[in-house]
Amino acid sequence: MTDDAANEPHVPTEAERAARVRVREHATGMSHHEAAEALEAAERELGQSEEAAGEAGEEAPGKPSGEGGPERSYGAARAAVAEWRRITELLFDHGGPYSPDTDAFVQGQLTARAAHGHPKYDLGRP
Repeated sequence: MTDDAANEPHVPTEAERAARVRVREHATGMSHHEAAEALEAAERELGQSEEAAGEAGEEAPGKPSGEGGPERSYGAARAAVAEWRRITELLFDHGGPYSPDTDAFVQGQLTARAAHGHPKYDLGRP
C-alpha cells in the first residue's frame, strides 16, 4: 500500500477507533515532551510490526488478509501513531497537559456523532 492510499479518508475500523481511544486515555495529563516520547515508542512499534510481517512472508500491511489478520493490528498501530502525532502537534504550543475535554478534534467528533444519531461516545468509545 502506498502512503497516498494509506492516508486517503476512510471509515475507521473498530480496531482503529479503539487504538485512538487508548492513545487519548494514555495521553491524558501528558506534557508535550511525554507525548513526543510516546510517539517515538509507537513509531518503533509500528516499524517492528512492518518488519515482522515482511519476515513472515505475509502480505504487505494494509492489504486485506481476512478477518482479524495482520491488517487489523497494522491498521490499529497506524491509527495509534497518527493519534500520537496529532496530540504531540496539539501540545507543541499548548503549554499545558493534554485533555480530551479541551481537544477540539475530539469534541468535534463527539458533536458530529451526536448530530448523526450515533450512540454517545466517550472519547470515541461506543
